[in-house]
Amino acid sequence: MVDVGDKPVTSREAVARGTITMSREALGLIRRGAIKKGDPLQTARLAGILAAKQTSALIPLCHPLPLSSVTVELTPRPRGYEIEARVRTTAQTGVEMEALTAVAVAALTIYDMVKAVDKAMVIGNIRLMFKSGGRSGTYRREHSHWRH
Repeated sequence: MVDVGDKPVTSREAVARGTITMSREALGLIRRGAIKKGDPLQTARLAGILAAKQTSALIPLCHPLPLSSVTVELTPRPRGYEIEARVRTTAQTGVEMEALTAVAVAALTIYDMVKAVDKAMVIGNIRLMFKSGGRSGTYRREHSHWRH
């Protein structure tokens, strides 16, 4: 791990996004509350929060961080959902990995809960949208970046 001991403790935030696309049948079942395993959206929110808290156990070189806030929002889209995670801390290193991990695990949770209906779901476009704090300052994804 990188030694962050000499870095100042600052307020830090990161926002990541990703998508999951699926069949009309799977989407209809989710929206009607008819998935046999339960509510995939609420479960995905909780899984994303838990994943953010466990990032250092999953990603070998990440520092464990005291997270002050984690939110995971799922926005309906015509063929699935957009997932957004926002993570905050006051620490010596940033929370980009925690936000990205929250998005990935939220999407994987939806996949797990809906795979009996649609094994062809696609998880993708997971990317950092914003980060603030620390020596490198603020990063905001520009629209000109490569998009899939």
